[in-house]
Amino acid sequence: MMQPELFTAPPPAPDWIAGVDEAGRGPLAGPVFAAAVILDPDRPIEGLADSKKLSARRREVLAQQIRERALAWAIAQADVETIDRVNILQATLLAMSQACAALSRPPRLILVDGNRLPAGLPCAARAVIGGDALEPAISAASILAKTARDACCLALHAQYPGYAFDQHKGYGTALHLERLMQFGPCPAHRRSFAPVRRLLQDTQA
Repeated sequence: MMQPELFTAPPPAPDWIAGVDEAGRGPLAGPVFAAAVILDPDRPIEGLADSKKLSARRREVLAQQIRERALAWAIAQADVETIDRVNILQATLLAMSQACAALSRPPRLILVDGNRLPAGLPCAARAVIGGDALEPAISAASILAKTARDACCLALHAQYPGYAFDQHKGYGTALHLERLMQFGPCPAHRRSFAPVRRLLQDTQA
């Protein structure tokens, strides 16, 4: 009796693969951002890497090239109210899902940095731990998400200059905690995050 022939579908071509990453899960303030990118194999971008390993200037240069050369890209965010309502993990996954849905070209495979996949993705997906250093499309998404969040922090600095958002980008640095103690939380702060929550509880006691 002949054994049935097994058929394995080939993986999607690189121009149908979307990389997805986030920026801003850890900070005490501001939205969390996510980006999705489908790179064009015919228009390669040199120097793509995990955004955290690049200088701010280099990220901006690469972000511009990604916007110009990628076949499709999209950026989404979950605001502070959403983060406080559903928690930072769920808010991050929501932003990732929204970025994928906003792509002008539907992907056939989505590669997501980390170990969790958002719900409701439009095609097959795979979580890639350390993907921002391994997959160029995820690296590109990391860069777009990070530069978008940094721009948001500069806007927050213009709105709330006393907190120095232009310097710490919302992270819980000594400077940020000092200004938080001095001025109290502003509307941009995540009230569900422990340092902000404790300060609010102390002032209400």
